[in-house]
Amino acid sequence: MITITDQAQSKIQKLVQTKGYAGIQLGVKTTGCSGLAYVLEYVKQYDPDASTINYAQPNFCVLVDKKHEVYLKGTQVDYVRQGLNEGFEFSNPNERDRCGCGESFRV
Repeated sequence: MITITDQAQSKIQKLVQTKGYAGIQLGVKTTGCSGLAYVLEYVKQYDPDASTINYAQPNFCVLVDKKHEVYLKGTQVDYVRQGLNEGFEFSNPNERDRCGCGESFRV
């Protein structure tokens, strides 16, 4: 199960409505010194597909490729503002460690 905090839902919903997207797709990619990095992409159209899981929210879809589910299971997505910086943060119980720069992680 993927959870989206109220702050993240609000930000995603605002962007989805403004840009006309159907929702977001979460995943991972191989990169960095620890091996994996989170990917969050906006999707224009939701096509039901056997290769994705839909964690539907009230006003948008949250898609996860089944291949990435093992890395993201239990993850919480939040939207955080710290001073002049803001962005999505992932709290993943499967992470064993993160690299020093915080750009990648290992499960």
